Amino acid sequence: MLQKSLSKKLLTNVLSVYFLLTFIVTCGQVFAEYYNAKDFIRNELTTLQKTFSGSLTRAIWELNTQQTFTITEGLLAIPSIEGIIVRDDSGEVISQLGRSLDIINLYSEQLVQESSLIEDVPSGLFGYTFPLIFEFSGRATQVGDVTLFSSREVVLSRIMISIYFLIGNAFIKTTFLIILFLLAFRRLLTEPLSDLTQQIEDLELDDLEGRKLEIHTRDHNELKIMELSFNNMIDKITDYKAQLESTQKKLLVSNEKLDQQNLILEQEVARKTSTLSQAMMDLQQQKYELEKQKMILTEEIELRKDTEQELRANHNELQRYIDELNLAQERLVSSEKMAALGGLVAGITHDINTPVGIGVTASSFLQERLIQIDTAYQDKTLSPKALEDFINDAMQSTRLLTTNLQRASELVASFKQIAVDQASEAVRTINIKDYLKEIIRSLHPKLKITQHKINLECPEDLILNLPAGAISQIFTNLIMNSLIHGLEGITLGEINISIIEESDLVKIIFKDNGKGVKSEQLDKLFDPFFTTKRNQGGSGLGTHIVFNLVKQTLSGEIEVSSSLNEGLTYHISFPKNMPKPMNLFTE
Repeated sequence: MLQKSLSKKLLTNVLSVYFLLTFIVTCGQVFAEYYNAKDFIRNELTTLQKTFSGSLTRAIWELNTQQTFTITEGLLAIPSIEGIIVRDDSGEVISQLGRSLDIINLYSEQLVQESSLIEDVPSGLFGYTFPLIFEFSGRATQVGDVTLFSSREVVLSRIMISIYFLIGNAFIKTTFLIILFLLAFRRLLTEPLSDLTQQIEDLELDDLEGRKLEIHTRDHNELKIMELSFNNMIDKITDYKAQLESTQKKLLVSNEKLDQQNLILEQEVARKTSTLSQAMMDLQQQKYELEKQKMILTEEIELRKDTEQELRANHNELQRYIDELNLAQERLVSSEKMAALGGLVAGITHDINTPVGIGVTASSFLQERLIQIDTAYQDKTLSPKALEDFINDAMQSTRLLTTNLQRASELVASFKQIAVDQASEAVRTINIKDYLKEIIRSLHPKLKITQHKINLECPEDLILNLPAGAISQIFTNLIMNSLIHGLEGITLGEINISIIEESDLVKIIFKDNGKGVKSEQLDKLFDPFFTTKRNQGGSGLGTHIVFNLVKQTLSGEIEVSSSLNEGLTYHISFPKNMPKPMNLFTE
């Protein structure tokens, strides 16, 4: 009786990982929405300085308290503002409306000299304070300051719809995935296995003629291979059974001939005289020995047949284990490559977020300024000074947009080429120095959190025709090995890459000033699954992949030398031009 379904266990494991990832990603998106909305509100508070500071400054200068109250009440009516404090030139509070912090504790009785942001985490309030400057007859006089407050509740109210959308989106995708996996596992695994089990239980050992397993699937998968193997075994058993029956028939014929011969001998002995009695006794003895030898020979034949069947079964089992081990190794190597590519994707995504976020902020600010200038134009209150301020703001915003979009474009182009090369074995022509710079740029997210340096020495015009993906994978693995293993615990690490062109060969010297390895570890460095960080998630496939890429894909040579506390050095050489790609990761 089946206790635990393999398909259910596999489905549970897959969905558990998916649920966890979905939860983590959704939480990350919620936090990102919160902080983006908070930054946007801060920008709104900053923008309000330019909108209301002029009228508020004039009202305080003219000692028009009623107009001051009217302006503060108008500001408080804005949804993003929770509170407002207005002080005069002596530091006295003229108007204080809504929720606010104790301005005396923050600035004592002194006026704010320049704009600044304030925040109180326990209460959830944050704000923006700025001085009020009145210009008269060419002189600038500070008449007071203003502090605008917003709160955590305002931010949450703005992103609540986005949060509902994210949660609903995650729920819908999860539900759809569960249904899809249930149907797929039932069609591709559960039902074929049940059918196969039922057919095996219905087999009769005494009647194997024409009995073949049949799995109803069009895909040539593992179940189909199991079906073919089992049917081949049935055919072999049938053949052995037929051979056994043929041998038994031959043995019966031999026994009949022997019986006939015995009968002839007995008749001959009966006709002989008593002088032949001794010869008859000898003949009987020979007959006994012959039957004994026949029995021994029969037992030996049966034993040899059993032994042969056992050897064939063991051979098939060993061959299956070898095939499974080779397949497992190929899958592990492929998983290692995809893990490296996934790390590259995560790092590039993090780097792209910064220029894209700045571009979004700049475009939002420019849009708000356009609305303000359009409003002033429609109301016929547009002044040359306001137009000049708008032009300056617009030029700064466009410069900021152009710079950050170019940065994002460069990152995407670099990542696209490196990612395509790592997933492909196509031969193409590259400038090795420019290509290595692209690889180092793609690893910037890993390098920028350290103080390590990478020095590259390479001829400017060295052009190679080879599988670019192999070069990308080799240098990515070597640099990451140096960062993770060699330079661990070192503050100012250094990696030196030197490329020399000699005739039709390219020689590479890759060296770091890290901890190095022991001589007994150096002998195993290129062995598969050898790692010094087994308990920390190391797979032991990084240097093994590099070794296979150099030897098999690039038809080159690789050597390594190291001593403790003296770094690690790789010497790599391979032909400049590769006419066609070779099979990767072949033992």
